[in-house]
Amino acid sequence: MYDRYRRCLLPAAGVAAVWMAIFGGVAPLPLALAEEDPGAGPAPAEPAAEEPTAEEPTVEEPTVDGPPAISPLATQGPKPEPITPPSPAALQSALDRGVDFLLEDQRPDGRWGSAERTKGLNIYASIPGSHHGFRLAVTGLAVAALCDVEPTLTGERAEQAAAAIDRGGRWMLENHAIVRRADPTAIYNTWGHAYGIQGFVRLHNRAKAAGDAELAERYKRAVVVQVAKLEQYTFVNGGWGYYDFDNHTAVPGGSPNSFTTATGLVALHEAKQIGVDTYPSRLTRRALESIERQRNPDFTFAYGEYLRMAPRYGINRPAGSLGRSQACNLALRLYGDERVTDGVLRAWLNRLYARNGWLDVGRKRPIPHESHFGVAGYFYYYGHFYAAMCIEQLPRDERPYFQDHLAHLLIPLQEKDGCWWDYPFYNYHQQYGTAMALFTLRRCQHAWPATPEPAAPEPPVDATADHGAGAAVATLAMQR
Repeated sequence: MYDRYRRCLLPAAGVAAVWMAIFGGVAPLPLALAEEDPGAGPAPAEPAAEEPTAEEPTVEEPTVDGPPAISPLATQGPKPEPITPPSPAALQSALDRGVDFLLEDQRPDGRWGSAERTKGLNIYASIPGSHHGFRLAVTGLAVAALCDVEPTLTGERAEQAAAAIDRGGRWMLENHAIVRRADPTAIYNTWGHAYGIQGFVRLHNRAKAAGDAELAERYKRAVVVQVAKLEQYTFVNGGWGYYDFDNHTAVPGGSPNSFTTATGLVALHEAKQIGVDTYPSRLTRRALESIERQRNPDFTFAYGEYLRMAPRYGINRPAGSLGRSQACNLALRLYGDERVTDGVLRAWLNRLYARNGWLDVGRKRPIPHESHFGVAGYFYYYGHFYAAMCIEQLPRDERPYFQDHLAHLLIPLQEKDGCWWDYPFYNYHQQYGTAMALFTLRRCQHAWPATPEPAAPEPPVDATADHGAGAAVATLAMQR
């Protein structure tokens, strides 16, 4: 069977990619899907043209003191049709219903998600370690979303949300330190570390605002542990992935993924805002370099380093990169890449709206990457999640247009029970989908505040101090 699959797939993908295609996973290797492939099935309703028609585009020469030059293809692209924006009441109603779903779905111990609700085809996920990572990631996302939405809630719903956040925070404190690599091949824990950080950062800020300095410090120490774990599982080429099928080494030797690396970098940037800057700068630089190696002139991003030499492979084309470019652009922008201009962010947000059908046609499909351009269902809310943060990078007077288009896409997709989901994934999909949608729609409210630049950053943390559970892990990672 191995030889048969190996002959059927792109030879350059290598042994690891073959096994990723066989076993599936949070993001396995897609099959090549070209627009001209008659076996790819009917195209979505959106226009088929993917790249702007420009005759021999040339790169403008930069000025002496100006930013680096970029290809015109990076700032050109389709524009969405005019829309009628959702009313503020409709937007708040969607938020309220999503919150109600999370409140109803939270487990008594405070977490969200489980390994239940299996189906005929489940992704490769070693037990129990993979699910430890999934639970921390999903709970971190749910807590982060509820913290962001909490100021918009009133009455009994606000009281219940506050209690749910407290329960979720307690569960995260009690369980985050056990999250680790599941086995030599599966490194899904990277998602738990990254989204655990984003949840803890918001819990820290919330406790600090409430005057509970002791609790805020506990959350901050938890961020230190999770940052150390991201360091421990940094891939040898920089950044992060979630498989190491070929090497099985202590320092993962597999292929980093552009979007997983971007996810980690965005989380680390948030950690830095509360004074946790313990991730080594040399590893940050290597992670950024990994994303840059996977970036094409039009600001599509390869799915992983193992595919970066195949830029026109289906999943690496603009339609296949819709769910990744937002996260990668955001990460590079946050770390000072001058090539990610406002024009690049606008172009890729507009492309996300105008070509949304390429993502939507994969939504709810049970097999990863079976859709056009290798799109997997679980990229849908992920892509919009990071698009909302890209909007925050634009001038305030430009944001309403992009916020309205984003809300216009997501509100109609809310299910009758108040949730959102895009891929049947054990019992995690409704929870992470709803959390990402709430996080996104909160940023679609025009009153959402700009991301503040900290006037007085919190003092840095001594990562080698005794932080209780998980301190040994943090110290070990720092010594690597």
